[in-house]
Amino acid sequence: MLRNTQELENFSIGATDGHIGHVKDFYFDDQAWVIRYFVVDTGTWLSSRKVLVSPVAVGNPNWVEKVLPVMITKQQVKDSPDIDTDKPVSRQQESDFLGYYGYPNYWGGPGLWEGGIYPNMPPQSHKEFVSTRRDTIDSAHAETGALDIRPGNPHLRSTNAMIGYHIHAVDGDIGHVTALLVDEMTWAIRYLVVDSSNWWLGHRVLLMPSSIKAIDWSASAVTVDMTRQALRDAPPYDGGTVMDRVSEIRLHEHHNTPGYWVSEKEHEAARSRKLSPPSSLPRV
Repeated sequence: MLRNTQELENFSIGATDGHIGHVKDFYFDDQAWVIRYFVVDTGTWLSSRKVLVSPVAVGNPNWVEKVLPVMITKQQVKDSPDIDTDKPVSRQQESDFLGYYGYPNYWGGPGLWEGGIYPNMPPQSHKEFVSTRRDTIDSAHAETGALDIRPGNPHLRSTNAMIGYHIHAVDGDIGHVTALLVDEMTWAIRYLVVDSSNWWLGHRVLLMPSSIKAIDWSASAVTVDMTRQALRDAPPYDGGTVMDRVSEIRLHEHHNTPGYWVSEKEHEAARSRKLSPPSSLPRV
């Protein structure tokens, strides 16, 4: 199901042994368009320190009580690398953070989440993976004195900061971003909600990240590869109703683009074939 990032703000983060804090922002990868970290305000128990929590740690959300359970402890959060979330997060800091929790680096591989671990992973599988991963990291650190850190510039962006970005079509302005819709299973950003009421009263539509041609982060502007008329004729978005697969198919058919679920199923099938052990030959 798709969720609005703004509606997820102030959700409680529940560790295995108590309350950690509340969600205040999200950092997303502007290349893969997926949430990489929750920015969590810990409140009084850590002097309002803001910490990062990976979606990898998140279990099945409780949407009724607005709680995101995580498979980490309060002590782990307290001892985690201190990252100033008010400044850009570097790749070095990410590597330190992921290494601390025993998570694999997400960059450098195909798909949204690589390395054998992913959001909504069963608790026992998650625990076993992290335990094995931590042993591997500790061994590598003992031998080399440092973790293997791949070079590269950070591509983390704040979802809060992107609200209000102007949308430019090939033939003029369209509107501005009012929200981002994320997939609760993968935490991928599926759509940008665009308010075009300056041109068409009360008209809100969805944009796929694949339609983005360029983003000028300094000018807070997004350029899309479509006309204003194409967007005006798109199915309107009603934030008060659930965005189901039928509605998504209708939207993608309008823009003549394949649904994200097609390519992801193909990727998962290929990955399963790669990971599956070869079948034994029949006896003769």
